[in-house]
Amino acid sequence: HQFKLDPGTGPHNLIVDKEGQVWYAGNRAAHIGKLDPSTGKIIKYPMPDQKAFDPHTLEFGLNRDIWFTVQQGNFVGHLDMGTGKIQLMPLPTPRARPYGIVLDRTHSPWFTEFGTNKLGTVDPETKTVREITLSRKETRPRRLGVTSDGIIWYVDYAEGYLGSYNAKTGDIQEWLAPGGSHAKPYGMTVDDRDRVWLVETGSHPNRLVGFDTRKHTFMSLTDIPSGGGSVRHMVYHQPTKAIWFGTDANTIGRAKIP
Repeated sequence: HQFKLDPGTGPHNLIVDKEGQVWYAGNRAAHIGKLDPSTGKIIKYPMPDQKAFDPHTLEFGLNRDIWFTVQQGNFVGHLDMGTGKIQLMPLPTPRARPYGIVLDRTHSPWFTEFGTNKLGTVDPETKTVREITLSRKETRPRRLGVTSDGIIWYVDYAEGYLGSYNAKTGDIQEWLAPGGSHAKPYGMTVDDRDRVWLVETGSHPNRLVGFDTRKHTFMSLTDIPSGGGSVRHMVYHQPTKAIWFGTDANTIGRAKIP
């Protein structure tokens, strides 16, 4: 079944809540939308600042809320799903391009700054933004994930690294992807065994790569059958131990992992 959105909406990312409502980022129309699949009804939540014109990636919070990035607008945002109120937090670094976003074990949002070599986080109570500068000036983190020990993992799209950041110690480690400096790791996720899965989009076909976060070794290199074009985002489904993703080759992919 298909649901038509208004022309020019540019839906970029979607998440589904416990009631089955679909929330999407209207990346080209400055709003977050909620779709009721049973009726097709859409409710729009417009950005309160015209500079926040491109909401990008969404992630559910703890208290019926959504955290999201606004890439070119340079904000991180918070939406109260009950009241519809949106708060926008501008980033200290100009043109930081906040991109991927996830929540850690304390339900604090972490995000990548794709326009620079930084990660960021927000205090859920005070809405204060804090930035962390990564080791290499050339790093451009794009997507990220969190393992059960609280370590933040990120992919460096610019130079082909997988990196980790320990928020308790400040320690940063990096590993060059199997595809080398031109691997362009993009979509990534973490499974229930704390293994990181990423897609190298610098090769054609794209390649799904696993990483054992305890042994610090790469494993399981698998070509994407359609070629992929670029795999931009992935979701791990624990009950079926499968990773789902969309591709620029107009396909939906499912990877059953060992």
